[in-house]
Amino acid sequence: MAYLDYPSPISHPNSPRDLPVWEHATASLRAGVPVALLCVVRSEGSSPGRQGFKLSLTATETVGSIGGGIMEHKLVELMRTRLQRGPHAPEIRRQVHRAHSPTDRSGMICSGEQEILLLPLLPSDLAAAEACGQCLRHTGSAAWEASAGTRLRLLPAPTDTHYHPGPDWHYVERLGFRDQLTIVGGGHVALALSRVMSTLDFGLTVLDDRPELPTQLRNHYAHHRRTVPYEQLAHEVPTGPHQYVVIMTVGYRTDAVAVRQLLHHPVRYLGLMGSTAKIAHLLQELRAAGLDEAALNRIHAPIGLPIHSRTPEEIAISVAAELIRVRNGG
Repeated sequence: MAYLDYPSPISHPNSPRDLPVWEHATASLRAGVPVALLCVVRSEGSSPGRQGFKLSLTATETVGSIGGGIMEHKLVELMRTRLQRGPHAPEIRRQVHRAHSPTDRSGMICSGEQEILLLPLLPSDLAAAEACGQCLRHTGSAAWEASAGTRLRLLPAPTDTHYHPGPDWHYVERLGFRDQLTIVGGGHVALALSRVMSTLDFGLTVLDDRPELPTQLRNHYAHHRRTVPYEQLAHEVPTGPHQYVVIMTVGYRTDAVAVRQLLHHPVRYLGLMGSTAKIAHLLQELRAAGLDEAALNRIHAPIGLPIHSRTPEEIAISVAAELIRVRNGG
């Protein structure tokens, strides 16, 4: 069977959350408008802004968010005042969300704390900001960094996000989608799930063994849509701690082929859609064939939170909720 890859639009509807921030910063720099980038570099507890949350701001506009509320308002106003005064050095500002904290009170009482990079952008930062936007626009993978001693800089090789605090602080953030979801089976539920997951910052790939499948052709939410034999899934699906896989093929037999291919695949999440009866029968058949019980116990099946979902859209919501729970450590 031929391998087909349906290209997605260049300006993809499922773009990383940060793309509008970088586009605003780039447009402002091109126009000669003073602009700054605010980015959460560390968070803990019930902080409203998590690591990687960011916004760009000018004297009249903001795009993005570092958590909202009075904290965000105060820091935006601070940076607008600084932009009026001219260039100044980057700064890391600690914000504590407790009313009785002796220092660094944010004005919020949700508990937790966060550290925020206040980075005024200079005309010399245009090329790096532009490259960040290009990377995200084309769903590439790279990283950007800033530190006490350097300006904004693009790192061409992807690396995990990390922050080193202190006087010589250093922050590196991966660009693009950290988490990747592969949907095996391109039918109606896959289309509905792709639509939901496109809002949740996952890179999306949909695989099916049927060429010219109508629901696959209509799926413009996925970044990659490929026609592949299910017997080759182990070679098609990436491995790693940020890889999530859901199996929802057209029937029982193809589900079994997919499970056999991916059962020992080291991924963060492996789920199988189906009724309780179908899942029980399939697992019994796999046990009888001698498959490893510990590996079978890795399978989330039936997938999705138990909300009595019936339609493809309801099933998609339940599966998305379970993926969020796994990603967030639930």
